[in-house]
Amino acid sequence: MKHFRTRRLTLAVAVAAAGALTLSGCGGAGGSSSGGGDKQVNVLMVNNPQMVDLQKLTAANFTKDTGIKVNFTVLPENDVRAKIGQEFSSQAGNYDVASLSNYEIPTYAKNGWLSDLDSGVVDSDGFDQGDILKPMAESLTVDDKVYGEPFYGEGSFLMYRKDIFKDADVTMPKNPTWDQVADLAAKVDGKEKGVKGICLRGQPGWGEMMAPLTTVVNTFGGTWFDQDWNAQVDSAKFKEAANFYVDLVKAHGEQGASQSGYTECLTNLQQGKVAMWYDSTAATGTLEADDSPVKGKIGYVAAPVKDTKSSSWLYTWAWGVQKAGKNQDAAKKFVAWASSKQYEELVADKLGWQHVPAGKRESTYKNPDYQKAAAPFYQQTVDAIESADPKSPGVQPRPALGVQFVAIPEFADLATGISEDLSSAIAGKTTVDSALSKGQTAAEKVGKKYQK
Repeated sequence: MKHFRTRRLTLAVAVAAAGALTLSGCGGAGGSSSGGGDKQVNVLMVNNPQMVDLQKLTAANFTKDTGIKVNFTVLPENDVRAKIGQEFSSQAGNYDVASLSNYEIPTYAKNGWLSDLDSGVVDSDGFDQGDILKPMAESLTVDDKVYGEPFYGEGSFLMYRKDIFKDADVTMPKNPTWDQVADLAAKVDGKEKGVKGICLRGQPGWGEMMAPLTTVVNTFGGTWFDQDWNAQVDSAKFKEAANFYVDLVKAHGEQGASQSGYTECLTNLQQGKVAMWYDSTAATGTLEADDSPVKGKIGYVAAPVKDTKSSSWLYTWAWGVQKAGKNQDAAKKFVAWASSKQYEELVADKLGWQHVPAGKRESTYKNPDYQKAAAPFYQQTVDAIESADPKSPGVQPRPALGVQFVAIPEFADLATGISEDLSSAIAGKTTVDSALSKGQTAAEKVGKKYQK
């Protein structure tokens, strides 16, 4: 799982270029579709481990049961986003299904690029849409129609070294505030040689530093845009949150913080270089792996807050069906299978519970076998996801869906540009206020577009 690590999502480029794109076919597996009597489906997806498992299990199970052949095109995240953006914006119809996130789906649905899934998936036998965790379902629903079904999902929470906290004689609250976290970071920083207080992403990117930072902005009372699309990047609350984040990581954060993203922070915690880390719930798979040096040493608590009751982010890799796809019925049957409870049970049976694409169904977290396999973190994970509110993640009404992002195509470039200056602030090359003043100008241009 890449956890938002794309530097600049190509969605905005794809939208702008849609009129210039032709309906020519794409190369690679599934790159051409001649209909096939709806006995085939062409799937374009990211090469994350859970998708690779799906690819291994499809022929012997889905195809065997339905007679529908599945042609997979599997690409790295940056490449697949670019290809999906071109494919869907042009409505080329070469692919029937693609792995999309809750960032793209609202825009794609409003642009008419997706088929709704109410018929053929939601109403299919045994699918049980009501079992999908509510925040996930809401983030993939537009104008009361379902346009995406989650394959797996994640929230965010705070991870900490229980043994280091015990040795330092400090206690982690179950529901910490950011002020408490800053105080704890100061107390445990350097208590063990070479161990810093906390790791926070400082690497530039809309999905790197800006993902956790935006949740901090939300809980500090800030927002990217108010309900009327007025930019709020240089507002007092946004500034307070950003200065807090930058000051915390500069004072007690990891070495090389301005270039540390998800992967670097994961490595730091796993290798014992930091005492705390605020990030994705999906990190547990690595931290609690049998060969992890910190297996059993990590505690997990809710995402820190200030002015809101919760502040977890929300992200999912989900399935979307291209409206121009040639094999609509087959595509929806595939989605209904790949997002089903039955598929999770198949994965557990064939590959083990650690491979189950979790984070999307209530029944998963009620399953005793899964609870046993994920005992250190399963409850905290589902609590994080269920507490996320993509419609209203802060203290004021929002003009678009999104917790750690704003679900508009312009957000990727806007946030990435601002993050570059904030990363420079972490490195001591500029100030947060200067970065946000510059960012406000860019945000105002985006906001005025939507006001019109």
